[in-house]
Amino acid sequence: MPLIQPRTLKGFRDYLPAAMIPRERIMETARQTFRSFGFAPIDTPTLEHLEILTGKGSEETDRQLYQFIDAGKRPVGMRFDLTVPLARFAAQHIGQLGTPFKRYQIAPVWRGENPQAGRYREFYQCDFDTIGTQSVLADIEAVTVIDALLRAIGIDAFTISINNRAILSGLLESLGLADKTTPILRSLDKLGKIGRELTAKEMVESAGITAEQSEQVLRLAECDGSADEVFAMLPSIIGDNQTAQDGATRLREIYEGAVASGVSPDRMTIDVSIARGLDYYTGVIFETTLDELPSIGSVCSGGRYDNLAGLYTKEHLPGIGASLGLDRLLAALETLQRLSSTSKPCPVFIPYFDKDHRDDYLRLATNLRRVGIGTEVYPEPRKLKAQLKYADAHGFAYAIIAGGDEWAGNRVQIKTLAEKTSQDIEYTHDAPEKLIAQLSSAGPASTL
Repeated sequence: MPLIQPRTLKGFRDYLPAAMIPRERIMETARQTFRSFGFAPIDTPTLEHLEILTGKGSEETDRQLYQFIDAGKRPVGMRFDLTVPLARFAAQHIGQLGTPFKRYQIAPVWRGENPQAGRYREFYQCDFDTIGTQSVLADIEAVTVIDALLRAIGIDAFTISINNRAILSGLLESLGLADKTTPILRSLDKLGKIGRELTAKEMVESAGITAEQSEQVLRLAECDGSADEVFAMLPSIIGDNQTAQDGATRLREIYEGAVASGVSPDRMTIDVSIARGLDYYTGVIFETTLDELPSIGSVCSGGRYDNLAGLYTKEHLPGIGASLGLDRLLAALETLQRLSSTSKPCPVFIPYFDKDHRDDYLRLATNLRRVGIGTEVYPEPRKLKAQLKYADAHGFAYAIIAGGDEWAGNRVQIKTLAEKTSQDIEYTHDAPEKLIAQLSSAGPASTL
């Protein structure tokens, strides 16, 4: 029988340990951050009835949807995000969950889009959402969570761009274009990518509006400056439309509330040009870019969707949330050379080179693991040089070396592999405290 060529599908990828370790660390950081704000974990199925998913995001997401007829002859689809399944989930279970309901979910989603840097057809989202309240405090908290999450990951230079779709919706009402909102938003979402001229042209062609109307929309989108400057510009552009005025007032409340919550004004910008490509957003929307690599796009996006659950229940279940794009963030961190090269999740390596002391190596490892210091013991009694080469290649931080002389003298040698330095430490199985203290103080803390 001929061998099958091992290969992955276009847009899909395998993750080797060196790639998985930072992924898992970021996911755990996200879990800890979400829990600290009171968000509880849930999970939903990979597959949904097709009618649950179609027509909820945009025409583009419908085209990208993986769909098929399953073994039960039912039309089904693979989720393209975690928000639409959440709306179905809330409509189905809110009676026992109560409101407001705060959830997080970290799981893969699938879109048949064209792969590019940091973008795959299978990718993970780290979502948090609050369901069942329209309070501005929930909107403020969303900004605060984004800020706390990125700082916890170790990113300091980022910008959270904030807008409120109600401002544009109100302007379109006053222009008699309320029925053109969706195509105008989709065109406006491309402003940063294709520029003003092509955006105006697309608006005219796809939405069927006049050049003068597109000019008024772009005038709003091009409001720029500090938060105070943008808020000062808006009244002359939106006029006396109540929807737009209310949207601007709420946007200011969100900004000021986020500042009061400790988010630095230097990390926020009021950007009335952002639209987000998904149709279900109704109010505040967010996009977060890395200051050192804005070209990779938003790494944490979201917004308010007050009508999405209404597709599944008559109960009003407004929602607000955002999603960390894990794969895009990792691609950015890799480009910025911020990722560790280690392919081992534990920092300590114990070479096993004296077969007469097998049980001593095992007891040493157990003593370290019991206090939370990850430790690997080499499985075969090979030459020390070969084992240290293995440790270097896999990115261990330390090797603890002990042969017959060390065991007889109640000591071990700690070798810091990257610095190629060593020191002797007193050690016995019954009194491992000095070794534990040395390893704990030496770091790196993130791997201990």
